Amino acid sequence: MKLKDTVHFNWYKHLFLVLLLAVCVGASIHVTDADFGEIYSNMDQMTSFMKRFLTPDFSYLPKIIEPMLLTIKMSVVGTVLGVLFAVPFAFLATVVVTKNQIVTTIVRFFLDVIRTIPNLLLAALLVAMIGIGEFTGVMTIAVFTFGMVSQLIYEAIETIDYGPIEAAESIGANKVQIAVWAVFPQILNQIASYTFYALEINVRASTVLGYVGAGGIGVILNSSLALLKYDRVSVVILLILVVVVLVDGLSEAIRRRLA
Repeated sequence: MKLKDTVHFNWYKHLFLVLLLAVCVGASIHVTDADFGEIYSNMDQMTSFMKRFLTPDFSYLPKIIEPMLLTIKMSVVGTVLGVLFAVPFAFLATVVVTKNQIVTTIVRFFLDVIRTIPNLLLAALLVAMIGIGEFTGVMTIAVFTFGMVSQLIYEAIETIDYGPIEAAESIGANKVQIAVWAVFPQILNQIASYTFYALEINVRASTVLGYVGAGGIGVILNSSLALLKYDRVSVVILLILVVVVLVDGLSEAIRRRLA
């Protein structure tokens, strides 16, 4: 029996990984000049924060219900707009529909550029162009959803059954007719599933868009932090947590039925 076939060899491999990880952590601490002593020196401040954070001011809850509902509305509208624009672009991003590699390459490059822009940066750019408000939040969510869902859809298109497409081509159907009657019915369930998946992400993401002036519950959270009202911050976070759990549960249940 060779050494590599024994249990002892596996122990050596795990020990090597642990040592390698320890070296990487040590190097990171050295390069970044991390000082863990600051944690202990600021312990009083941390204790004061936790004391106020762990005593939520539930009397503040009625004042944040409306901003939370506004955040949900922003997420829903932005998600729907993003998906509506993502579907036609997804069809253009696959040669299954276009039969043209040049068009597909150009469209995919455009979608790649959209996906590379982080949410907060995109929101900051739109605030500079459009201004502060809920419309900016909706547009940010719509653009983010557009980039993400379009990729998921065109990847789904490339895995469909080609039989209906060949049948439609045999009777002289054009590209639009093939897309509508041969391709779209095969990916309809996936589109619905991706829509709810995007909604899950957008509800979570929209809570932080208020930091750059994009409206919603994030504005309340940002102002509470700025005023050091940590008892209010905890209430806002609890409400966001409840909403995200409910949306995630509902979305997962619907996506399972569509699968």
